[in-house]
Amino acid sequence: MGTMDLPVMPPVKPMLAKAVSGIPAGDLSYEPKWDGFRSIIFRDGDDVEIGSRNEKPLTRYFPELVAALKVNLPPRCVVDGEIILIGASGDRLDFDALQQRIHPAASRVKLLAGETPASFVAFDLLALGDEDFTGKPFAERRLALEGALAEANAPIHVTAATASPETAGQWFQQFEGAGLDGIIARPRTGTYQPDKRSMFKVKHERTADCVVAGYRVHKSGPDTIGSLLLGLYNDDGGLASVGVIGAFSMARRQELFQELQPLVTDFEEHPWAWAKQEAGERTPRKAEGSRWSGGKDLSFVPLRPELVVEVRYDHMEGDRFRHTAQFSRWRPDRDPESCTYAQLEEPVSFDLATVLAAGLPN
Repeated sequence: MGTMDLPVMPPVKPMLAKAVSGIPAGDLSYEPKWDGFRSIIFRDGDDVEIGSRNEKPLTRYFPELVAALKVNLPPRCVVDGEIILIGASGDRLDFDALQQRIHPAASRVKLLAGETPASFVAFDLLALGDEDFTGKPFAERRLALEGALAEANAPIHVTAATASPETAGQWFQQFEGAGLDGIIARPRTGTYQPDKRSMFKVKHERTADCVVAGYRVHKSGPDTIGSLLLGLYNDDGGLASVGVIGAFSMARRQELFQELQPLVTDFEEHPWAWAKQEAGERTPRKAEGSRWSGGKDLSFVPLRPELVVEVRYDHMEGDRFRHTAQFSRWRPDRDPESCTYAQLEEPVSFDLATVLAAGLPN
């Protein structure tokens, strides 16, 4: 791999989107929000690297894509997009099958590359030939991307895009049936800004990627998971306790117990070391979880904060989920450090006095 020589070199953190509640207006380019693994592709001749959200290359998991990218991309380029997997029915994306592709065994990787091949949807261009495009406005990058991939064929695609918010609204309604999860809006004049939330996303439901920081055991026994404790990183870099998920089948609770054992740690090594002082009180924090618990035993088993879970939630109350969040899916492609309050759709706190004062002219 060491021979790569491109104007933009790996690793690059992708540009991100902040959640908004409706389709925004303005000088924007709208496109479908693909439900897959975000990836920046670096190609220099026979060298191809598939970068990911957390900068760890995904190259080895998708040999069939590497081959297709060599056929369909310009000889030297850096392209941002999404790895997707089209389900067996051919009419929906299948994120679960895509997750299965991240497997440590080479034999399994090879088998799945044949059985459930992935596709790639391109939506931005960072470099072409010797030219760095990251400083150019998106409108110019998009035109260059369309030109560069004009001859591309499946499984390599260029995403649909429109300048019309009305069309974007139709896509938002219609494309959900195909497994897409919303709309992305990009400022047409904006440059490419790695790791900055410089775009907007409108999703069909509120979701958050959280760190699993610990678990409580189930009342039925010590080797069964009752609930998982969720954390989000705040602006100070501390891991805040935001709520729990607990709706699992009995069989799944026992499987989860086994799966989580390698991550069990002690409070010295844990971001919630405050729980140690209070362990004698059998509760992580007096107020914590009490809304759901009705005085139940709240002691918990700390886990190394390495697993990321996507949860569905309705609202925040202060800096926590108002109601128990619902398990959506595991996110092996996400870095725990990326699970911050910045991803949440609604402002976590707002001055009530400002809201009350806004009703009357000064």
